[in-house]
Amino acid sequence: MEAGKYEMDLGNLMAFDPNHHFPQIPSSRDELVKECLQKSTELVQAIADALFNLPSTADLDGPLVQLPQPTTRLPREKHIPRPKPPTKWEEFAKKKGIKNRKKDKIVYDEQTGTWKRRHGYDRVNDDKDLPIIEAKMSDEPGEDPFSKRKNEKKKRVEKQEKNRLQNLKQAAKVDALPSHVQLAATALPITGTQSLPKKASKDELENVAGMAATATASGGKFDKKLQGEKPAKHPGKYRKFLPVVEGKGMGTQEQQQTEKILNKLISKNSHEILDVDKAVTMFNVKSEKQRRKAKESGSSTSSKFKPKTKSLKKSSKKKGH
Repeated sequence: MEAGKYEMDLGNLMAFDPNHHFPQIPSSRDELVKECLQKSTELVQAIADALFNLPSTADLDGPLVQLPQPTTRLPREKHIPRPKPPTKWEEFAKKKGIKNRKKDKIVYDEQTGTWKRRHGYDRVNDDKDLPIIEAKMSDEPGEDPFSKRKNEKKKRVEKQEKNRLQNLKQAAKVDALPSHVQLAATALPITGTQSLPKKASKDELENVAGMAATATASGGKFDKKLQGEKPAKHPGKYRKFLPVVEGKGMGTQEQQQTEKILNKLISKNSHEILDVDKAVTMFNVKSEKQRRKAKESGSSTSSKFKPKTKSLKKSSKKKGH
């Protein structure tokens, strides 16, 4: 098999045959599928031959091949993500040569004698597990150490949140965030910033307001509308149905739809659409339910007349005595 007659792109594992043509137009679907399978087998075999001709290195799983750079430019849906700017801590760590060390998620807790998480719920050295806190010389007399720890933790969380928002604002200036995140970041009320936030345009405000209005479970259908607020635009596509009253050209659409369904039913793979065994089972179950229902209704009607016969027998016995 000559691999030179094919256009190869080993970087994307693709092969093309620019000179391919059918010797004769296929008269049926089976012939078309057979011809396509034959041509695709030839192309895959050509790709395999070209891969085995590349230099390889030995490995336990087999020979490894380094693919060349792709030559075919494939379309990309979204732009290449831009690198986010470093935070203040990352800049400080790089300046001082500090490297992050990966810590274990599970730590031994000496207070309870068990292994616990380092962070999160039921973590190690949790204040809730401390029955007694040892006093220090710097503590003020009469101060509650538990409430003091709680307040200190609250201040740390607020400081971390402030730093996170400042990092978001810094990233928004470099334009390293998506449009809606950038708009939200520039509107954050953070004090101490030197530059004023960028004024949002009318379209950006409408987009963010529409996203906020449709962020509920009902898509904003049951939320209270503000005065002068316009209904949110429908982001998706509406389902299209045939009109109730046929007009010009409507009959052909319905005919095409009917023919499409019939072609699926009569096609080669009709067994995937219609399950005959399942249909027979459902018919048998339905008939069995109807038979039981008729039997129960017949037994209930017959039981209505039994008390009357018993009462007649009792009355006849009394009269005989």
